[in-house]
Amino acid sequence: MQSMPPHAIGSGTVSFGLVSIPIKLYTAASSQAVSFNLLHAKCGSRIKQQTFCPVCNEVVERSALVRGYEFVKDQYARVTDEELKALEGEASKVIDIAEFVPLESVDPIYFEKTYYLGPDKGGEKAYRLLADAMAKHDRVALAKFVMRGKESLVLIRPAQGGLMLHTMYFADEVRSFGEIDKGESAKIKEGELELALQLIDGLSKDAFRPEQYQDEYRQRVLDLVNQKVEGKEVAAAGPELKRAQVIDLMEALKQSLAKKVAAQPAAAEAAEKKPLAKVKRGEPAPAKKAQAGKK
Repeated sequence: MQSMPPHAIGSGTVSFGLVSIPIKLYTAASSQAVSFNLLHAKCGSRIKQQTFCPVCNEVVERSALVRGYEFVKDQYARVTDEELKALEGEASKVIDIAEFVPLESVDPIYFEKTYYLGPDKGGEKAYRLLADAMAKHDRVALAKFVMRGKESLVLIRPAQGGLMLHTMYFADEVRSFGEIDKGESAKIKEGELELALQLIDGLSKDAFRPEQYQDEYRQRVLDLVNQKVEGKEVAAAGPELKRAQVIDLMEALKQSLAKKVAAQPAAAEAAEKKPLAKVKRGEPAPAKKAQAGKK
């Protein structure tokens, strides 16, 4: 299937000192989870959701809805879309860089969503200048930006030869970890930490390779749907995960290490024997299958 060309979801300006860089915003990632419609079990028809007013006892059209902020129980201050839009102002379209910091100083807990930034017409040189300078100096930029009716703290970082933008939570939106029990009262026995370190070393790799992780549950759901489309009787069942009932932590660490060591030669041998998949020319295309994210 031919991929669709990237479509900008918005535009703005990155302000870097006295330099203004017109940019376009692109979605960097999207969920591929399998989506379902809600049906009426009796007839199999897709249902329609309606907005209902219990006081007037009637269905309300979307055009008759207004926004309201509940300041006390069952009392609301009405706010129009025009009033909210006016509060954004022209400045909200400018991503005014406030400071540059090392990326490692930013806790990932603040990250929300990721977008690609591309230069808009006339902004190519300034865009390249900022991307190259940030990469050379090993710094990321912090700013504020209003997007889709919400002001966000944003982080701009050089990556893959361009610039990415991460929307972030503000400090008062991140819950404190201080009230959570972290097991400080537990006593670590002698040798347990050393075994844990050995286990971590055995499972450690030099880099994160996202392509080696696949959504196996999504594939099982799609297989189930395709079998139902073909009229087959199926019994849904997930894979069984067998775990040894080991209560002693030291013994569990030892067994984990032994299992890891034993698995390494088998994995290496399987990788050597695994044949490469070949696609024959002129082979007929497979029948259409259910795809993730399609309704």
